[in-house]
Amino acid sequence: MLIGEVARRSGVSARMLRHYESLGLLRPSGRTGSGYREYSGDDIRRIFHIESLRSLGLSLREIGRALDDPGFTPSALVDDLIRQTHERIAAETELLTRLRRIDAAEPAGWEDVLQVVAFLQALGSKSAAARQRAALSSAGEVPVPVEALVEAVLRESEPNVAGALRWALARSGDDGTALLADGLASPVAAVRERAVQSLAEMPGDEATARLRDALANPDAVVRGHAALALGTRGVAEAIPVLIDMIVAGRNDTDAADALSMLASDTATVDQIAVDQIAVDRIAVDRITANQIPVDRIAANQIATGLVDRLAHDSTEAPARVRLTQALADIPGSTASDALVELAQDGDRAVALTATYLLRLRDAR
Repeated sequence: MLIGEVARRSGVSARMLRHYESLGLLRPSGRTGSGYREYSGDDIRRIFHIESLRSLGLSLREIGRALDDPGFTPSALVDDLIRQTHERIAAETELLTRLRRIDAAEPAGWEDVLQVVAFLQALGSKSAAARQRAALSSAGEVPVPVEALVEAVLRESEPNVAGALRWALARSGDDGTALLADGLASPVAAVRERAVQSLAEMPGDEATARLRDALANPDAVVRGHAALALGTRGVAEAIPVLIDMIVAGRNDTDAADALSMLASDTATVDQIAVDQIAVDRIAVDRITANQIPVDRIAANQIATGLVDRLAHDSTEAPARVRLTQALADIPGSTASDALVELAQDGDRAVALTATYLLRLRDAR
C-alpha cells in the first residue's frame, strides 16, 4: 500500500508518516520499482499503535521505547502520565476559576482586568502583609470578586488578615452569604468557625437567616458564634443556645452579656410577644391576663430558662454558679425571685453569688 492510500485509510497525513520515518518510528517494509514507499499490514498496525500511544499523551521518543524495547514496562510511565495529567487539569481548573472570577467582577476595561488579576494574585500571596493590603484595597475602586474573598477568608489563619478579609466581605453585600453557609458544612473545624465568624459580620436579613440555620449545626463552636451574633441582632431563637454555652462554660461571659442585651431589647420583646417562642404556659397565661408588662416578656423568658437549667439534676456545681451569675443583668421579678431563692441554696458558692447579686440589684 502506497503512502497516499495509507494516509487516507489511517487518517495520518503523509507528512506525519514521513516524520515518523525520519525519527525511526516507522520504516516501510518495501519500495516499488519506481522507489515509492510501500507499507505492509504490519506497518499499518504499527501506525495505529503509534497513534494509540500518542492519544495517551506519550511523547514520540517514549512511543519508540514502548514499541521497540522488549524490556520496557509501562507501569512507571503510565503512573507518570497520570501525575502529569492531574497537574495539567489542576492548572487548567485554576485558570478557569480565575477567568470566571474576573468575569464576575464585570470589568469595564482592560485596566479593571489588570487590577482584578493583581488583586487575586495578592490574595494568594505567601505574605500576610500582601494579603491584608489586598483585603483593605477592596474598599477602593477595584472590582472585587466575592467568591475569591470568601475562599480567602475560609483558608486564612492569620488573625489580622482574617479580620481585614471579613471586613472586606461585609462591605461586598449579601453575595457571599450563600458561599459562607456552604463553609459551615466543611469537614474541617477551622473552616466552619471562619465561615460562621464571617457570617456574623455580614449585614442584612440573608446573613441573619443563615445564622438562624447555624443554631442547629452539629458543631458547638458554630452554634455558639451564631448565637452570640444573633443575640446582638435581637433574635430570641438564640436564647437556648446561649444558655447551653453558660452551662458548658464556653464563652459564658459573652453569652451572659448577649442574654442581658436580649432581655432589654424591644425588638426581641416584640418577637416573643408575637411568636411566644419558648415561653412557658404559666408565663403565657400571665401575659394574657396583663400581669406581666410587655417590656418584661423577654426578661422573664430568659430568667425562666436559666432557672430551669439551675434546677436540672445533670447541671454541675460550676455551671450552677455561672447560671446564677447570668441572672445578674436580667431585669424583672422572675430573675429577682430566683436570686432570693438561690440565696438559700445548699451550694454555698451559689448562695453567696446570689446574695451578692441581690445587694447589687438593691443598690440600683
